[in-house]
Amino acid sequence: MKNAANTVTVHVPFTIRKYGGRKQVITPNGEPAAIEKPRVDSTLIKALARAFRWKKMLESGQFATITELAKHENLALTYMTRVLRLSLLAPEIVEMILDGRQGPEMTLAALLEPFPVEWERQKDNFKSPPIASIKLLPSNKLSE
Repeated sequence: MKNAANTVTVHVPFTIRKYGGRKQVITPNGEPAAIEKPRVDSTLIKALARAFRWKKMLESGQFATITELAKHENLALTYMTRVLRLSLLAPEIVEMILDGRQGPEMTLAALLEPFPVEWERQKDNFKSPPIASIKLLPSNKLSE
């Protein structure tokens, strides 16, 4: 090895067994495990879609003001402005939401609260689990 000093070895105790032609990871306590599925929040995704649609309508000149657009959509102006703010989210945060990689604290209610417009500060506020994070769950917990 070239960089033995920079090499980190991680020991993860598990075994792989075949069940019915499929391979399954078995944890040290003997329980089958599975990869946690992404948590897609359809309410949050719909709100993001609305925000970007409304932004496009305003930028195209279809509506001159947010007030006009709110009247057209039969929505309260305050609600519309809070949802429109979602179009200011950092692209990485939008991707996390669309992929279902956002943390459990990132809900529509939380995002409708004021947040910084600077993308770096947003990333600090809305930290996410790493992209490659895998959480092993006992298979009996998957149906919950």
